[in-house]
This record gives sequence, C-alpha cells and structure tokens, in this order.
Amino acid sequence: MNASELNRHSIHSRKTIREAMAMLNEVPDTLTLFAVNEEGILLGTVTDGDIRRGLLRDVTLENAVEEIIYRNPRFIRDKDFCLDDIERFRQSRIKLVPVLDQQHRIVRIIDLSRKKSVLPLEVVIMAGGRGERLRPLTDTTPKPMLLLGNKPILEHNIDRLIEFGINDFHLTTRYLSHQISDYFGNGSKKSIKIDYITEDQPLGTIGAVSLIKNLTCEHVLVMNSDVLTNIDYEDFYKTFLTEGADMAVASIPYKVNMPFAILETEGSRILSFREKPVFTHFANAGIYIIKRSLLNLVPEKKKFDATELMNDIIEKGLKMIHYPIIGYWTDIGRIEDFEKANKDIHHIRF
Repeated sequence: MNASELNRHSIHSRKTIREAMAMLNEVPDTLTLFAVNEEGILLGTVTDGDIRRGLLRDVTLENAVEEIIYRNPRFIRDKDFCLDDIERFRQSRIKLVPVLDQQHRIVRIIDLSRKKSVLPLEVVIMAGGRGERLRPLTDTTPKPMLLLGNKPILEHNIDRLIEFGINDFHLTTRYLSHQISDYFGNGSKKSIKIDYITEDQPLGTIGAVSLIKNLTCEHVLVMNSDVLTNIDYEDFYKTFLTEGADMAVASIPYKVNMPFAILETEGSRILSFREKPVFTHFANAGIYIIKRSLLNLVPEKKKFDATELMNDIIEKGLKMIHYPIIGYWTDIGRIEDFEKANKDIHHIRF
C-alpha cells in the first residue's frame, strides 16, 4: 500500500465524524480508518460500526473522531512479528493491518485481502552478473533487465515477493547497474524500499552480501536475479522454521532415467537389481533463506559463492535443509532458456 493509500486510510483524530464518513465512503472494501495524532501515532480505529454506536450515544456528526474511536487496535511492529500474528488476523477476518515503528507511528498498512502472506524477511537479490551466455542480448542490457513478456526478469521476481508481503529489498549490482537503479528507483512506486549495493569487482554468487551493513531481520532471503519461479515463499519459510534450520536451499528435482537394469552387488555376487530405474536428484535452485548471523561467514570484498557458504555451514555441523520447488522454475542463463521463459510467462500461474 503506497503513501496515497495510507493517507486514504488515515484520519486525524480531531477531524469530524462527518469527514470520517466521507472517507469511509471512499474505502468501501475495508470500511476502516486509522485515527492518528499530529505525530502520526496510532490512537485507534474508526469503522462504520463505531460511528453508529456513537450516534446512539447522541454524538453528532460535527463531533471529533476522537470521541468514537476504538482505542485498542491490533497491529504489528515493523520487522518484529511472526506468521502466527498474521494468521490470527486472518482468522479474525481483519483485512487491514497497521505496521508501526517503535514510536507507535504507522509506517505502512497491509491489506491482507491482496497479499498471499506477510513474511518477516528481508531480500537480497544478486543482480550484478554480465550474462555472457546471453550475448548479444546483454551487450547493452543487464541480464536482470531482459524483458519476459512486458516486464524485466527482475521485476517479475520483485513483484512475486511483494505478493508475500516483503517490503525491504537489497539489490546487488555491477554490470550496467544504472539501468537497474533508474528503472526501480528507491522502490516507492511499488510501496517498497530498495537499497543498492554496487560491486567494484565480481564477488561470486553471494560475496556481495558482505557489503550490506543494514540488514535487520533475523532471517534473510537471498536469490539469484536470473531465475523465474512461482515458488510458494510462505511454505518455503514455514518449512525453514519448522525444521529449525540454519539455512534452507530451494531445490529442483532432476530425474535421471536409466535405460538398463541396475545391479546391486556385493563383490561379484548380485544381491538384487532394478529394471530401468528412475533416480531423482536435487539441484540448487539459487534461492536461499539464511539466518542473518551466518552471513558473517561471507568474507568481505572477496569472490565467494553460495556453494562455499553451504560447505562452511555443513563443516560447522549446522542444520541445512533443501526445499523442493513444486511448480515452475527455470534458470535464464542461455538464449534457449530465455526464449522458453518468454513463451512460458504467458501460461505460468503466479
């Protein structure tokens, strides 16, 4: 919800009830306003029910809103909530959720009727690659900005994450970085925050994370910018939490069909055999959820790949799990991948 929408749902507590009724008439889907004072501090909510109850108490339409507001509104703290909080709002059929800062000021309003979820995650999208295998397409355009349908690959990924209530984005850029920052700006047009981190030299698939100094969420989602997927980010995050993992790696099932019978042997003796078996392996999908504290393992200003971080986590005996993507996923690394994705984009259910 952008600034103008926030203003549509906020009313100064000294405005009249008549003015509140006019504002409620402009938000028929929610019929809820948030009453604030001069500093933007949330005082309570105003609904058509509050107005009716006020009128029954002989409050007039010219009285101030502060005389009828409900003063125990439900809210969440910015970056300090859990999925259970959101589930309780849904069970109570509350559509609008105010997000407050530590001073109790509204920083944004979440419309749960328009969101798949609200995940307490920050996102780092690695968008600095040159895209050599996609030349000549990438001679003048950075790979994340190649169009799939009517918008860039990177925008498809950002929009998908926005649907899951994610608000804070960090984009690591290098090649033709100005095209990315010029297009997305600070994120305000999408009612999000975008921070840019520019690599002076290639830092691998996760090395640029070491340049980010303002991460505040306990858990961080890191992903490559050149994948197209309809992964369920909420289920991915829930699995990460339920498993008590330190790192979760999204994976792609890859089946290998053997054209022969495979023997299980002990020495020269055959114990059993499987006729033309199918083996399923799991490939790294380039999407990770990581405890923020573990990002300290990424060395500063040094080329470092996500696979090296995964090895470090394994060696330390920490818990790393994989999450098979059930749905669509493709890595757009080659011309043929790009062409296929441009056909698929019209049929993928996001």
